[in-house]
Amino acid sequence: MSDTFEIRNLQAKVEDKPILKGLNLTIRKGEVHAIMGPNGSGKSTLANTILGHPKYTVTGGDILLKGESILDMETDERARRGLFLAFQYPCEVPGVRMSNFLRMACSARVGREIEVMEFFEKLEAKMKRLEMDEKWVKRYLNEGFSGGEKKRNEILQMMMLEPEFAVMDETDSGLDIDALKIVSHGVNELRGPNLGILIITHYERILRYIQPDVIHILVDGRIVKSGDADLAKHLEEHGYDWITKEVAA
Repeated sequence: MSDTFEIRNLQAKVEDKPILKGLNLTIRKGEVHAIMGPNGSGKSTLANTILGHPKYTVTGGDILLKGESILDMETDERARRGLFLAFQYPCEVPGVRMSNFLRMACSARVGREIEVMEFFEKLEAKMKRLEMDEKWVKRYLNEGFSGGEKKRNEILQMMMLEPEFAVMDETDSGLDIDALKIVSHGVNELRGPNLGILIITHYERILRYIQPDVIHILVDGRIVKSGDADLAKHLEEHGYDWITKEVAA
């Protein structure tokens, strides 16, 4: 139980509209899972519900981090416990420098104030891996960044915070092939026995670079099928019509 992230019969709504309708999923550290599904299936709702976005109301089921329910925890507490969300559309925060934000976030994660030299040594090493110019840390958080730069910054945050479980909500959205390769390389460097990863995506292309252990198909708020990498290739070739028809039948 100490190495698992578990979603049990999760049901959630937005305003009065039910979106998640009994979703079950278990991820162990060291595993990479991917969730694919058509538009409106509940992918982004799942990501936001995991991190406790107030817009999404859980109406049933549970989310367990290392055997402990997180539903009553605020978003920052979930993050301190080892959860990380890479957003589909990272927001800009004018007036907050990247370096200050990252140092505060890393200090909160480890429960102590990190010394300046210790922080910048680690930051410099991680930025080199992502081919990021050191001038980035002087910029305001995501302000004026391109889509690819914002996504690369998300992976930098994940590398610095060293979460136990990471949820990547359509990280490949808006990336050109070069940016996708760099972001995927960063994720693959993080991959290992101390991290469980959930990739939420609409397309198969990111899974060419980050090979998942299991792929799940989400339709109408439920996981309806799971399989290996061949399942993603089948979706790329045939779309989602076959699975939605199969579920309807």
